[in-house]
Amino acid sequence: MRFVVSSVQLLKNLQKISGVISTNTVLPILEDFLFDIAKNKLTITATDLDTTMSVSMEVESKESFKVAIPARILLDSLKALPEQPVMIAVDETTNGIELTTDNGKYKLSGENSADFPKEPSPEGVEEVILVSSILNKGVSKTLFAVSNDELRPAMTGVFFQLDANGITFVATDAHKLVKFNRSDVKGGNASFIVPKKALNLLKAVVPNNETEVKVQFNKSNAFFSFENIQLICRLIDAKYPDYNAVIPKENPNLLTILKDDFYASLRRTSIFSNKTTHQVVLKMAGSELTVSAQDLDFSNEASEKLGCEYQGAALEIGFNAKFLLEMLGALESNEINIELSTPNRAGIIRPTIKEDNEDLLMLVMPVMLNN
Repeated sequence: MRFVVSSVQLLKNLQKISGVISTNTVLPILEDFLFDIAKNKLTITATDLDTTMSVSMEVESKESFKVAIPARILLDSLKALPEQPVMIAVDETTNGIELTTDNGKYKLSGENSADFPKEPSPEGVEEVILVSSILNKGVSKTLFAVSNDELRPAMTGVFFQLDANGITFVATDAHKLVKFNRSDVKGGNASFIVPKKALNLLKAVVPNNETEVKVQFNKSNAFFSFENIQLICRLIDAKYPDYNAVIPKENPNLLTILKDDFYASLRRTSIFSNKTTHQVVLKMAGSELTVSAQDLDFSNEASEKLGCEYQGAALEIGFNAKFLLEMLGALESNEINIELSTPNRAGIIRPTIKEDNEDLLMLVMPVMLNN
């Protein structure tokens, strides 16, 4: 049994799904790609049991068969080959694999495809169609705020919420929260939590254009399909916290500032902050913002003044600079609004100009000011 394929095209498609494969796995078969050849169509699958990705491509073949091929040696050998046709032959009895190229022949051992885990089937699913650019943006804007705390499993993924307001993506780690809404998506009334790893893999392959992505989901799995790629992931089985309850409703103090200037100032001053708290202090009065940081243990100190627009009472508030930098890095707007109330209540960051049908809110908790 054999098929012929372009070395470069095969490598490109393998790299799209190779991130699923874990190196330290108890099941050796999980370190393999499953090759499923049906005449001239090849479907390649990779899984870690929680997440499964598959990609399809055209090949030259007159037969239909399956085989599991070790991922690492296959990827390494294809990376070392120039672009050329590769003939891959499989011995049906031993699962031995032979690659024939213009340069020579290479042999490796495959495994029985029957041992490869079966992927979940989309039974009893609900469905919504998303434009890939919306999915890409929703994931990119929220993923950095996901928690790594395994003791709070609900927070280790992004919350997808479909209702009359459209689709909302939410992520939080209890220190920061991001809520991104698109009102032009309609898909019933449902919600589910997608794990961080699956979304990192999805973000890497979802094109930032108008491609349609079919999203199906039931109580246990989500299925994302677009172009020649499918990603299936096990959902996080937990109740997501009531994120609306932590968003302060009344914020009488409004700071408007150029994002790039603020970002650059934070980067410079945070170098002098305490390496545990990363605390920076924002002091607002009139049309001036003072950004300062200090590390009393090493007598390090920095202070900068920036021009801004500020409406409200004079205010001094502390934040973790790392959180602010992450949030500003995810914003595309040239100018931002920061809504504040008191030094011990969360600040809200929004872009001053937003696209139609779009709403982005970022919340960051303050840190106690050093005396």
